[in-house]
Amino acid sequence: MTDAMNDDRVPFGLLVAALGAAVLAVSVFLPWYGVSITASGAASAQQELVTVAQQYGNTAFQTGASQVGAEFSALAGRQLATVSAHEVLKDIGPILLVLAAVSLLASLLRLAGVTGLFDVGGGQIALAGGTAALFVLYRMLVRPAGQTNLVSLSLSWGVWLALLGAAAIVAGGLLSGSAAERRRSAGSYAHQI
Repeated sequence: MTDAMNDDRVPFGLLVAALGAAVLAVSVFLPWYGVSITASGAASAQQELVTVAQQYGNTAFQTGASQVGAEFSALAGRQLATVSAHEVLKDIGPILLVLAAVSLLASLLRLAGVTGLFDVGGGQIALAGGTAALFVLYRMLVRPAGQTNLVSLSLSWGVWLALLGAAAIVAGGLLSGSAAERRRSAGSYAHQI
């Protein structure tokens, strides 16, 4: 009965890892950061609008620009847009896609029982997921360098989904690897008796 439980853990772990890899790959194209204008950014935009209106506009245009510029302060702190890892992380985005592809391919090939050129264990799948998790955590803690005092970046839901996908790869790889290892060690112990 224990062998049947271990046999069930291997495919389940590989399915979890494959699902996590698919989630990680999709999350690269989802919103990772929310872009908001800071109070100083709104004031700077208002000042620039007034300057342009004074320089190039007539009285009616200057009055209209002043009215529009007065409403800029209401935009401070509000999220105006979102950006994905694909859009803003030119180096890490492709790395995450490669790690997701390798994890997905390794999990599906092991699940199908294909061995040969690309034969990896659950530990290597978990390692790929752990590496992806470290990249995601790094970008959660260290935001892209484009952040100035005019705009601010806040974490959006896509980055959390990427972290969940990487964690699923790790969990699935460890689950499938530990079950396969227990099965191998039980088999070698039975041969010794």
